[in-house]
Amino acid sequence: MSLLTKYLNKGAEAILACSKNLDNFNVSAALKILNECHHSNHKVIVTGVGKSGIIARKIAATFSSLSLTSIYLNPLDALHGDLGIIVKGDTVIMLSNSGETFELLEILPHIKKRNTKLISIVGKTNSTLALNSDSILDASVNEEICPLNLAPTASTSVAMAIGDALAASWMEMNGISHNDFAINHPSGSLGKRLTLKTKDLMIPIEEINPVLHNDSLPVIINQLTEGSKTRGPIGATWIRNCDNPRSLDGLITDGDLRRVLQKFAAEKWSSILAKDFASFNPICIEEDSPAIEALKLMEINPSKKVYILPVTNNEKIVGMIRMHDLVLSGL
Repeated sequence: MSLLTKYLNKGAEAILACSKNLDNFNVSAALKILNECHHSNHKVIVTGVGKSGIIARKIAATFSSLSLTSIYLNPLDALHGDLGIIVKGDTVIMLSNSGETFELLEILPHIKKRNTKLISIVGKTNSTLALNSDSILDASVNEEICPLNLAPTASTSVAMAIGDALAASWMEMNGISHNDFAINHPSGSLGKRLTLKTKDLMIPIEEINPVLHNDSLPVIINQLTEGSKTRGPIGATWIRNCDNPRSLDGLITDGDLRRVLQKFAAEKWSSILAKDFASFNPICIEEDSPAIEALKLMEINPSKKVYILPVTNNEKIVGMIRMHDLVLSGL
């Protein structure tokens, strides 16, 4: 076993032990407090000093990303004016391994005067901070994973894990959906996967000239070459129903064309029609589907590469989406 694995295991053991130490009463109380805070449109203030302060920042950021409005409060700044951000009805979460952190105890009476609820994540459940809390979350550890048993390591891991577990529990209780999550994550790869719709990246069908069932190879090749009016060749064209202009009767791709030319001798090419080699039941995707779903559909069958999909709305074709555009979007 490597040294890294050894200390990872010790950290994991500390978190597992913590999960057994937490009591249901205080956990339920903490979640109830967070729920009441959210539903009354108040905010969560998370605070701590030193390494606990860094963990507090992360917990506040996680809550906010889930629409549970949260901010980090530096205890020193709080004593010099920033206490003004705390109002009646807010919830305060304090992190302290000892439960006796001077700066936190200094602001404790001031937040109590503001009629706030206090959740403590502490290493000592009989500490001053714990005894003044509405919910005590036991973050005690037998020892730090540091070889000297000095550097905050296991204790910070446990505090972080409790914060993450609180967030996950609150999400489940409140039925936070992918769409809810996406509201606060509009950018980056994650945001794009959650927010980009197929219709945002598709080529509108108005830009793509179709072919008919009985069109010959020269007509088909011409349409494939022209492609989109704004993007040029896109690798496919579609067969339009004569009686219903928005009805997708089939799809012809560059690959279909190559295969049919390879299959028949050159002297027979003049007799080949669109209906002879089109795909009449192509994979399609709805325009309001997440764009990432289009990418998954293209990759669903590794033995048969798909690079373009018709986009539909109630079975009517509205556009086409290419793998090229999906990749360029950063998905």
